[in-house]
Amino acid sequence: MDNSSPLNYAEAGATRLAPLPDGYHHLRHRVAVGHGRAAFEAAGDAVVTWRMHRASGARVRAAAPRAEPETDVELSIGLGPLRFCAPCRVIWVVDSGSRRGFAYGTRPGHPEQGEESFVIELGGDGTVWFAVTAFSRPARWYTRLAGPLVPVFQRLYARLLSRTLRRVAAADGAGGGRPGLD
Repeated sequence: MDNSSPLNYAEAGATRLAPLPDGYHHLRHRVAVGHGRAAFEAAGDAVVTWRMHRASGARVRAAAPRAEPETDVELSIGLGPLRFCAPCRVIWVVDSGSRRGFAYGTRPGHPEQGEESFVIELGGDGTVWFAVTAFSRPARWYTRLAGPLVPVFQRLYARLLSRTLRRVAAADGAGGGRPGLD
């Protein structure tokens, strides 16, 4: 992977801060995916090892097995000539006792410009929360043409990731296996 390629937007790291930058579509999605320390560990590991994306149907090529700052990653979805590739770079990572996750930013060739974070949080009551925060705008002709459909697809993908993490937290967080998730 080409580590020399810059990001295709200026506001790197903005998903870690509030408010999100103007001039972009904003996405905030937060949902409970499990309960307890074991569910938190399972879901957090799935997020930072790319397993969440893979188990949700995306192909992932990453320069490292875990999300680390400056790691280049390319996600792709679709079939054959209708495969869309999305080159990204990990911008920041969080790994504390109650939060685990990362954000990646878009690079040239990505259909969008912006940043997206994926964070697992362990609440004081033991609830495991999954949060997706993103800002984006079209970067290619086909995403400009798709107009208002792009945010709809982004919300659907965030929900798909949530369902995937619920399965991971239930199976792995309960000491179970990994049926169909690797």
